[in-house]
Amino acid sequence: MIIHTTTCKLTNKINNTKMKKIVFLISSIIVFGCNNSSSINVKKQDAKFESAFEAGGQSEKDLEEKLAKIKKEEERRKEEEKQNITSLSFNKMSHDYGNIGEETSNVTYFEVTNTGDKPLIIDKVDASCGCTTPEKPEEPIMPGRTDKIKVVFKPKPGQTGQQNKTVTVSANTDPKLTVLKIKAFVK
Repeated sequence: MIIHTTTCKLTNKINNTKMKKIVFLISSIIVFGCNNSSSINVKKQDAKFESAFEAGGQSEKDLEEKLAKIKKEEERRKEEEKQNITSLSFNKMSHDYGNIGEETSNVTYFEVTNTGDKPLIIDKVDASCGCTTPEKPEEPIMPGRTDKIKVVFKPKPGQTGQQNKTVTVSANTDPKLTVLKIKAFVK
Protein backbone atom coordinates (compact mmCIF):
# COMPACT_ATOMS: atom_id res chain seq x y z
CA MET A 1 0.00 0.00 0.00
CA ILE A 2 2.87 2.40 0.85
CA ILE A 3 4.58 1.60 -2.44
CA HIS A 4 1.36 2.27 -4.36
CA THR A 5 0.81 5.62 -2.60
CA THR A 6 4.43 6.66 -3.17
CA THR A 7 4.21 5.63 -6.83
CA CYS A 8 0.98 7.63 -7.30
CA LYS A 9 2.51 10.74 -5.68
CA LEU A 10 5.65 10.42 -7.79
CA THR A 11 3.56 9.93 -10.97
CA ASN A 12 1.42 12.98 -10.14
CA LYS A 13 4.56 15.06 -9.52
CA ILE A 14 6.05 13.98 -12.88
CA ASN A 15 2.76 14.68 -14.68
CA ASN A 16 2.49 18.12 -13.05
CA THR A 17 6.07 18.95 -14.12
CA LYS A 18 5.33 17.85 -17.70
CA MET A 19 2.10 19.86 -17.72
CA LYS A 20 3.94 22.97 -16.51
CA LYS A 21 6.52 22.59 -19.28
CA ILE A 22 3.79 22.20 -21.90
CA VAL A 23 1.89 25.26 -20.63
CA PHE A 24 5.13 27.28 -20.58
CA LEU A 25 5.97 26.20 -24.14
CA ILE A 26 2.51 27.07 -25.47
CA SER A 27 2.53 30.41 -23.66
CA SER A 28 5.94 31.24 -25.14
CA ILE A 29 4.73 30.43 -28.63
CA ILE A 30 1.67 32.63 -28.21
CA VAL A 31 3.57 35.56 -26.70
CA PHE A 32 6.48 35.53 -29.16
CA GLY A 33 4.40 34.42 -32.15
CA CYS A 34 2.05 37.39 -31.83
CA ASN A 35 4.97 39.80 -31.81
CA ASN A 36 6.03 38.81 -35.34
CA SER A 37 7.70 41.70 -37.15
CA SER A 38 6.83 40.26 -40.58
CA SER A 39 3.10 40.81 -40.04
CA ILE A 40 1.49 43.32 -42.37
CA ASN A 41 1.63 46.86 -41.01
CA VAL A 42 -1.01 49.32 -42.11
CA LYS A 43 -0.08 52.98 -42.63
CA LYS A 44 -2.05 56.07 -43.58
CA GLN A 45 -1.05 57.66 -46.88
CA ASP A 46 -3.05 60.31 -48.76
CA ALA A 47 -6.15 59.65 -46.64
CA LYS A 48 -6.10 55.97 -47.69
CA PHE A 49 -4.95 52.90 -45.88
CA GLU A 50 -2.57 50.73 -47.88
CA SER A 51 -0.64 47.66 -46.85
CA ALA A 52 3.12 47.78 -46.37
CA PHE A 53 3.31 45.36 -49.31
CA GLU A 54 1.96 47.75 -51.94
CA ALA A 55 1.73 45.31 -54.86
CA GLY A 56 4.37 47.18 -56.80
CA GLY A 57 2.78 50.59 -56.28
CA GLN A 58 -0.50 49.58 -57.95
CA SER A 59 -3.81 50.73 -56.58
CA GLU A 60 -6.61 48.38 -55.64
CA LYS A 61 -8.50 49.45 -58.77
CA ASP A 62 -5.48 48.59 -60.98
CA LEU A 63 -5.20 45.18 -59.34
CA GLU A 64 -8.92 44.50 -59.80
CA GLU A 65 -8.66 45.43 -63.50
CA LYS A 66 -5.68 43.09 -63.94
CA LEU A 67 -7.55 40.29 -62.18
CA ALA A 68 -10.58 40.82 -64.44
CA LYS A 69 -8.32 40.61 -67.53
CA ILE A 70 -6.73 37.41 -66.25
CA LYS A 71 -10.15 35.85 -65.58
CA LYS A 72 -11.37 36.87 -69.03
CA GLU A 73 -8.26 35.36 -70.67
CA GLU A 74 -8.72 32.15 -68.68
CA GLU A 75 -12.37 31.92 -69.80
CA ARG A 76 -11.31 32.51 -73.41
CA ARG A 77 -8.66 29.80 -73.16
CA LYS A 78 -11.16 27.33 -71.63
CA GLU A 79 -13.65 28.07 -74.40
CA GLU A 80 -10.92 27.54 -77.01
CA GLU A 81 -10.01 24.23 -75.38
CA LYS A 82 -13.65 23.14 -75.52
CA GLN A 83 -13.77 23.97 -79.22
CA ASN A 84 -10.68 21.81 -79.84
CA ILE A 85 -11.95 18.76 -77.94
CA THR A 86 -11.95 15.56 -79.95
CA SER A 87 -12.33 11.89 -79.13
CA LEU A 88 -10.16 8.81 -79.41
CA SER A 89 -10.30 5.05 -79.25
CA PHE A 90 -7.67 2.38 -78.70
CA ASN A 91 -7.38 -1.05 -80.30
CA LYS A 92 -6.87 -2.37 -76.74
CA MET A 93 -6.94 -0.90 -73.25
CA SER A 94 -4.55 -3.44 -71.69
CA HIS A 95 -1.74 -5.77 -72.66
CA ASP A 96 -0.44 -8.93 -71.00
CA TYR A 97 3.22 -9.66 -71.78
CA GLY A 98 2.81 -13.13 -70.21
CA ASN A 99 5.84 -14.78 -68.59
CA ILE A 100 9.02 -12.76 -69.05
CA GLY A 101 12.50 -12.60 -67.54
CA GLU A 102 14.19 -9.90 -65.48
CA GLU A 103 16.06 -7.19 -67.40
CA THR A 104 14.39 -8.05 -70.72
CA SER A 105 12.91 -5.42 -73.03
CA ASN A 106 9.29 -6.18 -73.77
CA VAL A 107 7.53 -4.02 -76.35
CA THR A 108 3.88 -3.50 -77.21
CA TYR A 109 2.00 -0.90 -79.22
CA PHE A 110 -1.36 0.65 -78.43
CA GLU A 111 -3.03 1.88 -81.61
CA VAL A 112 -4.89 5.15 -81.05
CA THR A 113 -7.49 6.39 -83.52
CA ASN A 114 -8.84 9.93 -83.67
CA THR A 115 -12.62 9.35 -83.73
CA GLY A 116 -13.49 13.05 -83.51
CA ASP A 117 -13.52 15.90 -85.99
CA LYS A 118 -10.58 17.94 -84.65
CA PRO A 119 -6.86 17.02 -84.66
CA LEU A 120 -5.94 14.76 -81.73
CA ILE A 121 -3.02 16.15 -79.75
CA ILE A 122 -1.45 13.79 -77.23
CA ASP A 123 0.21 16.10 -74.72
CA LYS A 124 2.07 13.44 -72.79
CA VAL A 125 2.14 9.80 -71.74
CA ASP A 126 3.28 8.93 -68.22
CA ALA A 127 4.19 5.51 -66.81
CA SER A 128 3.44 4.45 -63.25
CA CYS A 129 7.06 3.40 -62.68
CA GLY A 130 10.56 3.75 -64.09
CA CYS A 131 10.61 0.24 -65.55
CA THR A 132 7.97 1.26 -68.11
CA THR A 133 8.83 3.67 -70.93
CA PRO A 134 6.04 4.98 -73.16
CA GLU A 135 6.59 6.94 -76.39
CA LYS A 136 3.83 9.12 -77.86
CA PRO A 137 3.26 10.33 -81.41
CA GLU A 138 4.90 13.74 -81.87
CA GLU A 139 2.51 15.03 -84.55
CA PRO A 140 -1.25 15.61 -84.15
CA ILE A 141 -3.40 12.71 -85.35
CA MET A 142 -5.91 13.93 -87.94
CA PRO A 143 -9.60 12.90 -87.74
CA GLY A 144 -10.09 9.29 -88.85
CA ARG A 145 -6.34 8.55 -88.73
CA THR A 146 -4.47 6.10 -86.47
CA ASP A 147 -1.05 6.23 -84.84
CA LYS A 148 0.76 4.20 -82.17
CA ILE A 149 1.92 4.61 -78.58
CA LYS A 150 4.94 2.42 -77.94
CA VAL A 151 5.31 0.95 -74.44
CA VAL A 152 8.51 -0.81 -73.34
CA PHE A 153 8.46 -2.76 -70.07
CA LYS A 154 11.89 -3.71 -68.74
CA PRO A 155 11.75 -5.29 -65.27
CA LYS A 156 14.69 -4.49 -63.04
CA PRO A 157 16.76 -7.10 -61.18
CA GLY A 158 14.77 -8.46 -58.25
CA GLN A 159 11.46 -7.22 -59.71
CA THR A 160 9.80 -10.64 -59.90
CA GLY A 161 6.31 -12.04 -59.68
CA GLN A 162 3.10 -10.49 -60.98
CA GLN A 163 3.63 -6.92 -62.25
CA ASN A 164 0.76 -4.50 -63.01
CA LYS A 165 1.59 -1.07 -64.44
CA THR A 166 -0.31 1.82 -65.98
CA VAL A 167 0.35 4.32 -68.75
CA THR A 168 -1.67 7.54 -68.52
CA VAL A 169 -2.39 9.32 -71.80
CA SER A 170 -3.16 13.06 -71.66
CA ALA A 171 -4.86 14.51 -74.75
CA ASN A 172 -7.34 17.13 -75.95
CA THR A 173 -10.26 14.80 -75.20
CA ASP A 174 -13.06 14.63 -72.64
CA PRO A 175 -12.04 13.13 -70.30
CA LYS A 176 -8.54 14.51 -70.68
CA LEU A 177 -6.85 11.38 -69.25
CA THR A 178 -7.06 7.79 -70.48
CA VAL A 179 -5.37 4.98 -68.54
CA LEU A 180 -3.86 1.99 -70.34
CA LYS A 181 -2.75 -1.10 -68.39
CA ILE A 182 0.05 -3.57 -68.84
CA LYS A 183 0.90 -6.68 -66.88
CA ALA A 184 3.43 -9.47 -66.84
CA PHE A 185 4.68 -12.28 -64.69
CA VAL A 186 8.43 -11.84 -64.18
CA LYS A 187 10.39 -15.09 -63.53
